Amino acid sequence: MAFDLLPARFAPQLLSVLRIVTAFLFVQHGTAKYLGIPHVAMFDSLKVTSLSGVAGILELIGGTLLLIGLFTRPTAFVLSGLMAFAYFLAHASRGMVLSPIGNGGEPAVLFCFIFLYLSAAGGGPWSVDAARSRH
Repeated sequence: MAFDLLPARFAPQLLSVLRIVTAFLFVQHGTAKYLGIPHVAMFDSLKVTSLSGVAGILELIGGTLLLIGLFTRPTAFVLSGLMAFAYFLAHASRGMVLSPIGNGGEPAVLFCFIFLYLSAAGGGPWSVDAARSRH
């Protein structure tokens, strides 16, 4: 078709790019909470046992695993659940459950569904998982 800008043969590589970029963005939530990079003032007194603290551990470890593409499917599934939980706890509770733009929950919804997709699709050819399956 004339409107196909990228041939379908690039789909596997673009799956890897989606995983890498999404994980890079996601892991920054964990690094902000535990490493102070980037610095976010509201995390200065974060307690490890708080909901944000536990989420930060999952963001840091899960985000890193997704970034390299190791244990992609189970990690993405857990992180999808984390983001669904975060949406309903932190955003939908503000009202406008079906309007993420109104409650600030758009990032949580996008992360949730991208992770859900990755849990089904895997990490793509540029992942540790793919390298391990070749050997």
